[in-house]
Amino acid sequence: MLNATYKKYILNFKNPSGTSRGILRTKETWFIFLNKNGKIGVGETGLFRGLSFDDVPNYEEKLIWVCNNINKGLVFLLKELSEFPSIQFGLEQAFLSLKSDDKFHLFPSEFTKGNEAIDINGLIWMGEEAFMKKQIKEKLEAGFSCIKMKIGAINFETEIALLKSIRKEFSSKEIELRVDANGAFNPKNALEKLKRLSELEIHSIEQPIKQGQVEEMATLCATTPLPIALDEELIGVFSSEEKNQLLQTIQPQFIILKPSLIGGFAGSLEWIKFAEEIKSDWWITSALESNIGLNAIAQFTHTLKSNLPQGLGTGGLFTNNFASPLVVKNGALYYHQTQNWDFNL
Repeated sequence: MLNATYKKYILNFKNPSGTSRGILRTKETWFIFLNKNGKIGVGETGLFRGLSFDDVPNYEEKLIWVCNNINKGLVFLLKELSEFPSIQFGLEQAFLSLKSDDKFHLFPSEFTKGNEAIDINGLIWMGEEAFMKKQIKEKLEAGFSCIKMKIGAINFETEIALLKSIRKEFSSKEIELRVDANGAFNPKNALEKLKRLSELEIHSIEQPIKQGQVEEMATLCATTPLPIALDEELIGVFSSEEKNQLLQTIQPQFIILKPSLIGGFAGSLEWIKFAEEIKSDWWITSALESNIGLNAIAQFTHTLKSNLPQGLGTGGLFTNNFASPLVVKNGALYYHQTQNWDFNL
């Protein structure tokens, strides 16, 4: 007999972190625990308030329903939870964790053995110019060769100046620059801003305009001088037909996959399949999960053998994250087997 329980946990940011949607100080998350004859499996359902499609008032009720129906099996539960992608992801992890000899080794590989690493981008949060400059300096000193800067909240000219200051010191061969607008640009002037950014040899821009403007985004992707990556655009798109239609219509240069927001491993693999059919590339990004969710995403990502830097450097953002073998060094994520997990809830 399989038993399931859940628990809520609040992650506290070390520094308030700025996005175009506002300042983040805490991040709510939930865990699902499976128990079968004393063997434990754990998964994180990384709800993201204000962004997740399943940020709904009855979220906890749905977790109770999952626990009451856990013996109906993963296939049944995933089908019933199509509109709760974060819970789908938590369940995928929990069932893999339960099967594993080590509940934190969901996809045993050269990564979990500590022999291979995953290249990642260094994330620069929005804020005052001095704060952003300080972060850029720290990321460069820490050995990152790919930096992702969130833009769209402060003056665009200031953001351009910051990017120019990096380019004065480092060419595009030395430092890859990505920017994330989180939908901050207006469709009327977006192309003009993309042209300005392209002069600085930016690798790509995430979600230049708000999601849901499919025709406008398709036009931008067809005319842009700068590769566009869809991010929020993928959230809330559930059926295979809708996913395929969206990518066929917009024809983006990249898509960005956040497993907590798009239905976990299965959801990510389906998006990748449709992206590859239109010759779009992709990378995977965490969505401010604790190290439990980040660990699952990283191990999954390693199995896919992408040659692009991934967005998996968020484990060090919180004061009360769980100690884990995940270590960021020289712009890459490692799994150090000598470092133990400290996960007690």
